[in-house]
Amino acid sequence: MERATLIAPAKINLHLRIVGLRDDGYHELETLFHPVAEPCDLLEIEPAPDGGFELQCPGNPELETDSNLIRKAWLAFGEATGFRPGLRITLTKRIPMGGGLGGGSSDAAALLRFLNREAGDKALDEDALNALAAGLGADVPFFLQDGPAWATGIGEQLVPAEVDLSGATLVIVCPDVHVNTAWAFRAWDKKYAAANAHDSLTSARRNTKNPSPVSAGDMANDFEPVVFEEFPTLGEIKEKLLSLGAEKAAMSGSGASLFGVFRDRGSAMSAVRALESMGLEIFQVDCP
Repeated sequence: MERATLIAPAKINLHLRIVGLRDDGYHELETLFHPVAEPCDLLEIEPAPDGGFELQCPGNPELETDSNLIRKAWLAFGEATGFRPGLRITLTKRIPMGGGLGGGSSDAAALLRFLNREAGDKALDEDALNALAAGLGADVPFFLQDGPAWATGIGEQLVPAEVDLSGATLVIVCPDVHVNTAWAFRAWDKKYAAANAHDSLTSARRNTKNPSPVSAGDMANDFEPVVFEEFPTLGEIKEKLLSLGAEKAAMSGSGASLFGVFRDRGSAMSAVRALESMGLEIFQVDCP
């Protein structure tokens, strides 16, 4: 096995609805995942001669634990296939943690893809690899895909989606705020679960092989009311994106990252400068 550098991209949720509560306590979701090239994590892989596993995270030593999804992916793949090469991994963390951009899940998926390529005749087929990924986390299977996808269930049931963002510029804002996902679900339950009241935008699309394209006007996130109530700065950032020219702005996942869709690149660049002057971490992504 030779050294390799893996790129683990982030994702945003262009649309997120909470549509039910299961008997096991998990929430049924209907969401639209969209990959973004920035921010991204980097995983530098090299063989470990002793056959073990070592994870180094310069600048983020708190991630060097047995509970890291990268280590869990290595263990799970070995248990499923019998292929468990010794690895030394250096993780350069650029996707903000706890921001709703899927960094940990993307890291795990990047390693699963790498291991499956290296496994030869022990490699898993697509369905088996997706099932293994789902066991690690609901978002992990999405990062094994190559494009946008509607997700249902707890987020693991995927249907490829068409998304019309051609020519748009995404401005992704990563505030220094951590929103605990479990808290966000509890807060939503307290405020909305009794109502159980959504005519879901995605329900008609998710049962088709070619869901209809999505426009900026379709974007919504059910977490926003409860999260913005607890963290009003996030709601203010959304309004700022809109005032700076975004056609649409929304929060990704349970937060705290937000994004704006700009049709004019010049306006997007002006927005980036304005937001950076507020001390916010910003990423700009031009859609082809």
